[in-house]
Amino acid sequence: MQGQLATVFGASGFIGRNVVRELAARGVRVNAVCRDAEHAKFLKPMGVVGQVTPMRADVTDPAAVARAVAGADMVVNLVGILHQSGRNTFDAVQATAPGSIAKAAAAAGARAMVHVSAIGADAGSRSAYARSKAAGEAAVRAAFPAATILRPSIVYGPDDSFFNRFAAMAQVMPVLPLIGGGTTRFQPVYVDDVADAAMAALDRPEAAGADYELGGPSVYTFRQLLELMLAEIRRKRMLVPLPFWLAALQGAVLELLPVPPLTRDQVELLKSDNVVAPGAKTLADLGIEATPLEIVVPSYLDKFRVGGRYAGGRVNA
Repeated sequence: MQGQLATVFGASGFIGRNVVRELAARGVRVNAVCRDAEHAKFLKPMGVVGQVTPMRADVTDPAAVARAVAGADMVVNLVGILHQSGRNTFDAVQATAPGSIAKAAAAAGARAMVHVSAIGADAGSRSAYARSKAAGEAAVRAAFPAATILRPSIVYGPDDSFFNRFAAMAQVMPVLPLIGGGTTRFQPVYVDDVADAAMAALDRPEAAGADYELGGPSVYTFRQLLELMLAEIRRKRMLVPLPFWLAALQGAVLELLPVPPLTRDQVELLKSDNVVAPGAKTLADLGIEATPLEIVVPSYLDKFRVGGRYAGGRVNA
């Protein structure tokens, strides 16, 4: 990889910044594509001077995408949204844009491409998010057959939007909702393992054209994940089951906010387990040992404790 050029779309995001770090550590030059190049300047110190170049490009503009991948040996697409806003729709960002990126990568002569999708991508799903993810995969495969598709479960790490979000809620709310009763199952995967999977996919010839589902070593219910989070931040909170129909009503109202904490489509997603499918290729097939959740989560949730990370060991009300 050393000396080659990689274009990473979604470079300033949670997974993206870890992928950029790993590429830079391997001596790869990186075009770090994002919506705000000024904001992404924090990526530059991940490499030597001039190695990482933040670059603004609209993934819904094929001409901008083509400019971003010009001369690239490798292309990584990490762009995704959790809710729709304005012209940033699931169809535009997750169904159509991946195909544009794959076409541009093929036209530029890139030797490898990695597309990060999600477990649950399904053309027949009732969730618009899941349908758009499936459409994006199909578009990538049609334009760049040798692309590697990675489908992670919930991705966790210091900047994640799952544990940090619920821990912040627990700081101010006496009750946390268990949507659908909290029985939905997840297989959380460490962000560093996802970044390592992307590196392996770019480096291993056998990964070309293959699909991998990325999950951690253990499966948890939604309730179990919230209980684990509460134990780490040492707070007692009631976990109250919230039926799917009532959660959907709340989502219908909350999705009117600029950054909705819950949408009806997210409620629909929670009706299906988010775990690695039997027989799927996994992290192990890429030579990666999945990191246990219990090793990493305590290292960043302690800031949500009463008194901060250096507080005593007792459970607080």
